[in-house]
Amino acid sequence: MSKRTDVLVVVFTVLTVLSGVLDAASYLGLGHVFTANMTGNVVILGFAAAGAPGFSAPACLASLGGFLVSSAIVGRLSPLMETVRSQLLVALVTESLMLGCACGVAAANGVSSAGPRYAVIVLGALAMGTRNAHVRRINVAEMRTTVLTLTLTGLAFDIARGVITAQQLTRGLVSVVGMLLGAFIGALLLRHFGIEWPLGAGAVAAGLTAAAYAVAGRERKTPHAPAPAQSS
Repeated sequence: MSKRTDVLVVVFTVLTVLSGVLDAASYLGLGHVFTANMTGNVVILGFAAAGAPGFSAPACLASLGGFLVSSAIVGRLSPLMETVRSQLLVALVTESLMLGCACGVAAANGVSSAGPRYAVIVLGALAMGTRNAHVRRINVAEMRTTVLTLTLTGLAFDIARGVITAQQLTRGLVSVVGMLLGAFIGALLLRHFGIEWPLGAGAVAAGLTAAAYAVAGRERKTPHAPAPAQSS
């Protein structure tokens, strides 16, 4: 791997851990709704529509709406961000700001009433939609930061066929362990200190990662691979 790819893998690993932190905070602290895992929200929406107790269709719709709106905005503005550096910095800074605002809302008002709770849900979803849109465009192989279904499928399938590479295995396992660790940390912080702590930790971690990447990252155009040289 090149040094640039190494840096991206580290950043994406941090983002995967943060996904676990944020989904633990949102699912356990905001009434069974996800802010990063939209597949989970679609399933929960079905539960709520069927009348299953403990699930909120409006909360899921608020999260889905915030996620889709921010993803669409990134798609619209993507021609203005031609380098991986600019895309990732925008994603990290936006995530830090949105989570910081969510932490402030939760700390000042709590999340027991509908207004602050929905504000925190939407802010978290806006952060994750922005991040996911940029992650999709940057496209680091085997690292998606918010979902593991395809990662686990790829690991099992390629191991069974005996074609998995060391890079695929390492990145896949890092993603799984990273999200598991993030969920553990998020649940621990929520349980012992309140929802503002995982939100604040996410904001600080995203901000510090942005600062570190601004120093370590290098400019390069999307897509990653340069055009092959023409022989004379």
